[in-house]
Amino acid sequence: MENNLESLFLRKLSATFVTTIFLSALFIVIHFINGFESAYHRGNQFMGWFTVYALYIGMIILIYGNAVAIAIEYLQSKWFRQHDWLYVLILGFFGLANGIIFQDGMAALYGMPAAIIYGMFDKWLDRRKRKKKSVNPFWIIPIACLGISWGYLEVTSPPMPPFTKEDAVDFATYGEGTLTDDFPDNIGQWEGTVEGYHITKETDAEEIGDETYIVTFTEHWKKGRESGTWTASYEVDRQSMTTVNIEGKRPS
Repeated sequence: MENNLESLFLRKLSATFVTTIFLSALFIVIHFINGFESAYHRGNQFMGWFTVYALYIGMIILIYGNAVAIAIEYLQSKWFRQHDWLYVLILGFFGLANGIIFQDGMAALYGMPAAIIYGMFDKWLDRRKRKKKSVNPFWIIPIACLGISWGYLEVTSPPMPPFTKEDAVDFATYGEGTLTDDFPDNIGQWEGTVEGYHITKETDAEEIGDETYIVTFTEHWKKGRESGTWTASYEVDRQSMTTVNIEGKRPS
């Protein structure tokens, strides 16, 4: 009895795994049918979206799908032992229930074929088990295909262009409502009068490492006998911007 339960759970887990991989890869193909979000690092994009789909699909199949499948398989053992097609069909109808659970018609539309695919893999694994064949290919082949797909897409992606000083300044000045959104958005200087203050704003960048820069914003201001300087420096690379130093006083 213990061996039978262990075999059952291993089969259900294997069916969950291969179905999740298959459906996630299918959704990614649909997602990227009109092109990738970026021409660069397409392999990483592929794996990122695969992870999102796999977590969502995998959890539904693991919890809901397997509970329903075990219950239907128990009924099959009692009433229609020789009719695997009926097991798959009933499982497909329960896949429609995703639309009720998630209050979403698309969940029902995807749930039924997903359940049928799961049922087909499940029964395929069951037949292999009866013939004393290993289920290892159902684990190894999908993982190998994912690795090959990631490698192929990464290798065939064009290299990213250099991240320059100008790119660092663009990164640092992007967005509204920031401390520096009124500074020049390129390396240079602006001078003018605002509310009686004579103001000079300067944007500069210095490379401190491989595609890493210190972008500095300096503001000199004067009004009558009152004057001051305000400076803000940020370390900027392709992915992030970190505050290095902010000092001085800005006009009131």
